[in-house]
Parts: sequence; C-alpha cells; structure tokens
Amino acid sequence: MATSTRWGMTIPLDGVPLAEQGDVCRELEDLGYTDLWSAEGMGTDGFTPLAVAAAVTRDVHLGIAIASAFTRGPALLAQTAATLAATAPERFTLGIGASSSVLVHEWNDLAFDRPLSRCRDLVRYLRVALTGERVDRAYDTFTVRGARVGVAVEQPPAILLAGLRGRMLELAGAEADGAILNWLSATDVARVAPIVTGAAGDDRPREVVARILVVPTDDAEVARAIGRRMITAYLNVPVYRAFHEWLGRSEELAPMWTAWAAGERREALAAIPDHVVDALVLHGSPEQVREGMLEHVAHGVTVPVAALLPVPGVDPLQACRDLAPR
Repeated sequence: MATSTRWGMTIPLDGVPLAEQGDVCRELEDLGYTDLWSAEGMGTDGFTPLAVAAAVTRDVHLGIAIASAFTRGPALLAQTAATLAATAPERFTLGIGASSSVLVHEWNDLAFDRPLSRCRDLVRYLRVALTGERVDRAYDTFTVRGARVGVAVEQPPAILLAGLRGRMLELAGAEADGAILNWLSATDVARVAPIVTGAAGDDRPREVVARILVVPTDDAEVARAIGRRMITAYLNVPVYRAFHEWLGRSEELAPMWTAWAAGERREALAAIPDHVVDALVLHGSPEQVREGMLEHVAHGVTVPVAALLPVPGVDPLQACRDLAPR
C-alpha cells in the first residue's frame, strides 16, 4: 500500500461500548488509519463520535458521511459544523446529503421535498455561513434571516455531497468539494467518479470518499448471509434500487425485488447472486479486503473508508488491527 493512500474506518465501532470509543479512536490513529468517518442513520448521531475522536487524536482526519440536508435547520447545521471544525482545526470534512424519506419524513415528520434543490441551496448557504459572514437570504428551498455563526473557524471545512446518480454527482463536482459514495463496487466507481471530476469546471481537486461495506471473516457462507441481509435492507429502498438499475443490475436483482415485493423474504435473500454480494460487500482475509479497498482507489476513490458489519464471535477492534494499513 502506498504511503500516500488515505485509509479510513467508520466510527463508532459496532459492538464496542460508546464509553470506550475514545480509546478505540486513539488506537486507530496509532495503527496508521488516516481517516475516521461517522455515519448518521439508524445508530448514533454523526457529530458526537467525531467530537470524541477530536479530543483524543492528534492528526487523523475526521468526517461525517453524512449529515442530512433536512433534519437540522441550515443555521444549526452550520453551527455544529463550525464547532467541530474549530475543535479539530483543518482536519474535519462535512458530508451532507438528502438522506431518505424514511429518516426525514417518517422518523422526523419533515417534508422530503426537492432533495436536489435542497442540497444545492445548503451547499451555497454553508459556503458563506462557515466564513462567519451574516446571511440574510431567501434560497429556493429555505430562507435564512440574519443568521451569523459565532464560532471562529480559521479554515472552513471542505463540504462533500453524497450522490448516487447523475445530477447529484454533477452537483457534488460543480459546487461542493467532492462526493461521498456508498453501495457500489470497485468497477462501479469507474463509472461514477468521472461524473464528479468531470463536472468540476475548474482546477480544484475533488475528493471522492467511498464507504465500503466489510464483513471481517474469511467464512464466505457467513459473510454472504450477512451481506444478503444488508442488500435486502437497502437495495429495496427506491433510491438505491434506482441506483442499481442505473448501474446495470436490473436483471441480476429483479428476482430479489420481485420476491421482496411479494413479502417472500427468504426467497428474496436466496435470489441474490453470490457474485453481486461479493462485489458490494468485501469479505475474506484481511489482505483480500485490503486489496478490495485498493481496487476502489484504483478506479477513482481518494479516501476508502471501511464500514465493518458485525460478525458473531469477531472482535471489531481486532478486525481493525488486522485491516490497518501495511
């Protein structure tokens, strides 16, 4: 592995008590991980784990993938990002994205309207707000009246945008500092990443961060069973189904989608081909997983970030030690 390659892990580690995550973050940095990235979905919020990491690390880069563009008001999101950026100067990246109607509307009782426009407006607002400038402006999807972030940030954080298909990926390249990708194979990156870099229109470098699902076991049967459960949980969500149709997996995943829609859960799991699981969820020996992550880099990812899935009997911290850069 080239020494210049950034190497990330998703925090907090599933299966380790939250009260012990500070020690985990300190060890991950000592192991050579250059990046620690949080997620915000069904588990912890995305900012608290990064605040813990900021307090116990020295140089490791911190990022959130992602904060929803809907669930925090624009000014509150700017305040939160500025606070973390000031706590960990020049080593925080703010990832935002539309999230999903489930998290936004069904869980938080907020309208999930015009996600592309909302993300565009939020990137434009954050660009100004994170400089400390007072904002008094009506955007297409929200209005901010006289708000100023009162946290001094010497270097505003980079802003990345989560994207799946064309228009959001183009927005990530055109107005944000790059994109956050997930649920795609290394070869899929070769199709997706050029949309981000090609939309740039200037010579600013664009970051391409990929959260890569990892099942830390060389037991293929166990790994594929875990991977299949994750695939049915995510790829039946309309936005992810559309993404994989766009990527060309309609024929391979159609039997799973049909069975799932009919309420046939076991049949849906069984209908997912092994090669699709293996492409989307890395497993095997630590060296095989590292090679799989480096394949993503070879196809255009600048920051590969492992997201460990829990495996019965596997210590997640030991898995991190095994997957550390060599």
